[in-house]
Amino acid sequence: MAATGHSLGIPEITSVGVIGAGQMGNGIAHVAALAGLPVVLVDVKAEALDKALATIRRNMDRQQAKGALTAEAKEAALGRIRTGTEMALLGESDIVIEAATEREALKLAIFKAACPLLKPAAILASNTSSIPITRLAAATDRPERVIGMHFMNPVPVMKLVEVIRGIATDEPTFDAVLALAGRLGKVTAVSQDYPAFIVNRILIPMINEAVQALQEGVGDVRSIDTALKLGANHPMGPLELADFIGLDTCLAIMRVLHEGMGDSKYRPSPLLVKYVEAGWLGRKAGRGFYDYSQDPPKATR
Repeated sequence: MAATGHSLGIPEITSVGVIGAGQMGNGIAHVAALAGLPVVLVDVKAEALDKALATIRRNMDRQQAKGALTAEAKEAALGRIRTGTEMALLGESDIVIEAATEREALKLAIFKAACPLLKPAAILASNTSSIPITRLAAATDRPERVIGMHFMNPVPVMKLVEVIRGIATDEPTFDAVLALAGRLGKVTAVSQDYPAFIVNRILIPMINEAVQALQEGVGDVRSIDTALKLGANHPMGPLELADFIGLDTCLAIMRVLHEGMGDSKYRPSPLLVKYVEAGWLGRKAGRGFYDYSQDPPKATR
C-alpha cells in the first residue's frame, strides 16, 4: 500500500477550519481560538458570520467577567479567528470541522465541495450527532482521514467530545483528533460508528419516552421534569432539555435511530411529531413543551 505521509507519527494539528457559523460552529471556533490555534470560520451567509463573531465576543466577555480569562487572552483569541463565505479559505487548515445542520444531504454536499480545496493531508471531521461517519467518509477523496468529532452544546462550557471512527478512519487521524480534543480542554469518549453514537443513543430515547409519558397522561410537563430532576438528579428535566436541544433535532435523531436499528422501540412519539409539525420547536421558536414568551416559562401541557 502507498504511504500516506502519516508514517512519521501523529500529524500535528496547528490550524482549524470550521464550516457553519451557527451555535455549534461558533462554539468550536471559540474553544480552538482560546487554545491558541488560528481558526478560519466559513459560512454561506455573511450575516451568520457577523452574528457568530458577536456571540463569541459576548461569551468570552462572560468568561472574562468570571475571571476565567484575561482581557489580553480574549483579544488575542478573537484575533486568531478569520471569517469568510468562500470554502477556498480552508485550503491551509490541518483539520476542517463541519458543523452544518443535521441533514445528511447537506453534509455530503459540503464534504464533496470542500475536498478538492483542502490540502491532501487535511483531516475532515463532522460534528454530526447521529449520521454515520462511514457513509460521509465514503463520499470523500480521503475516507481514512474522515472522523466524527461530536461536541456538546454549549461548546465552551461542556467538557465532552465524542470521537467516532468510520470503518476506514486510520490510526494517525484518530490519534491526532484525540490530541486536538485534549488541547481544546475537552474529555473524549470514543464511540463506534452506530446510529446516534453514545450520548444520543441513550439520551434521545429517554426524551422520547418522556414525551410518550406526557402523551399518555402519565404526568404533565412539570411533573415529568420535576420527577427526573429530583428523582434521578438530572440538572434539567427531559422536556426542558428537549426544548433546549430543539424538538426538530430530537425528532431527526429518533428517525435516524429508528431507520438505522429497524427496532420499534425507537419509534418517535406521535406527540413529538405533532409539536414539530406545529413549529413548536422549543426555546429557539419561543415555544415547545414550555412557552418562553413569559418568565418563568409556562408549561404548554
